[in-house]
Amino acid sequence: MTPIIKLLRADEWAQFQETRVFAGSPDDLRDGYIHISTPEQAPGTLAKWFAGQVGVVALTLDADALGDMLKWEESRGGQLFPHLYRPLRLDEVIEVRAA
Repeated sequence: MTPIIKLLRADEWAQFQETRVFAGSPDDLRDGYIHISTPEQAPGTLAKWFAGQVGVVALTLDADALGDMLKWEESRGGQLFPHLYRPLRLDEVIEVRAA
């Protein structure tokens, strides 16, 4: 298993639980893919995009199980970030914890 982390705001997580499918945050929808981080990248993503927000959750996913619609692409600081080019299903979430 290769763990990767999707950070969600509290309202996004609530909607995901209700619909069981997450098509993306407004930023994800704008960019055409779901932004995800490695465990090492997640603290920087949290600090940059979620600073001061309450109720942010970190969803652990298995990169190996997401199929060929998960692409590793260069982003912040030249690092490779996982980007998912399809909706995420609730049954693909391995763990949920407070970010």
